[in-house]
Amino acid sequence: MACKLFILRPTLGQGGADRVSLTLLRQLSREKFDLSLVLVKKDGILLEDLPPDVRVHVLDASNVLTAWCPLSRLLRQHQPDVLFSTSSGTNVTAVWASWLARCAGRVLLSERNVLFHGQRTWKRRLMTTFKRFTYERADLVTAVSQGVKDDLIARLHLPPDKIQVVYTPILTSDLAALADEPIDHPWFAENIPIILGVGRLVPEKDFATLLRAFALVRATRPCRLLILGEGNGRTELIQLAQTLGIAPDVDLPGFDKNPFKYMARCTGFVLSSRFEGLPGVLIQAMACGAPVIATDCPSGPSEIITADGQDGFLTPVGDAQAIAEKILFLLDNPEKRDAMGWHGRQSAERFRAETVLARYVAAIEGTI
Repeated sequence: MACKLFILRPTLGQGGADRVSLTLLRQLSREKFDLSLVLVKKDGILLEDLPPDVRVHVLDASNVLTAWCPLSRLLRQHQPDVLFSTSSGTNVTAVWASWLARCAGRVLLSERNVLFHGQRTWKRRLMTTFKRFTYERADLVTAVSQGVKDDLIARLHLPPDKIQVVYTPILTSDLAALADEPIDHPWFAENIPIILGVGRLVPEKDFATLLRAFALVRATRPCRLLILGEGNGRTELIQLAQTLGIAPDVDLPGFDKNPFKYMARCTGFVLSSRFEGLPGVLIQAMACGAPVIATDCPSGPSEIITADGQDGFLTPVGDAQAIAEKILFLLDNPEKRDAMGWHGRQSAERFRAETVLARYVAAIEGTI
């Protein structure tokens, strides 16, 4: 009999964890798993891409913390073999609801970022306290990188054998075809270098530092900057580009479900984040052959870029000058730029979905 697996998420939006959840729902064996997606709210741009055989349960809760009651009722009714929360925000709710429902199934949690990313607000401190008392009740906690695992051990005092590193199944079989799709953006028809950034327009991605770095580059070279993504920081970034005098050479066209076609054609890709867990866009850019520059932030980039200067560049967090210097190096050294793109492709192969999926299956089945 197939394992009844419930995957729990707040929504199915544009984030990396949303894409990973969609990949699992697409690629997990139907012979092994009976799949259901549980959403706090029925919202998100990726909902239209769900396989038709995946059941969708909507909790209709106001937020993830109030979702424990409808989730508990759902678990009591369906008694899944495994409840897998793939969002840090729903992890505490998953444990509480499973305990209240007296559900006999296993509870699996995924932690996708260091706990104190961004500001140490009272909400984040409170959530960390909740996690300290609930994560030990889970059957297993998966961490997307060794850095995230180390952070969980240090801050939640979890035993190391309670946590397993399970890399994200970033690279799917359709990536090459998606990367080959045409781009209708007019910049790609011109012979001017394009630097690419991809991510939500929020403070932790620190696109402000990328804009400042680009301003330093643009002062000495013809160049353009394209940032794909949406978020509440859009207005501030546009204003900063205007203040820096680079607005004509900066474009924020919004979220694109296929960033790979841009990655395959850009001159260089920059990840400017302050914090990450395991930045999927960095892996995707490398797999598309883009030479990459990433901040050495906690955590993930230093586990992805294995040889600084060979398969990518690592720079200090928030250092616009360092990022600008690496961009200028890529612009001025086309042969080394191509070599870095080639080495990046090889390094990214570790994150092929087919390779990582087996470890996910072992985590779900409890055989990891």
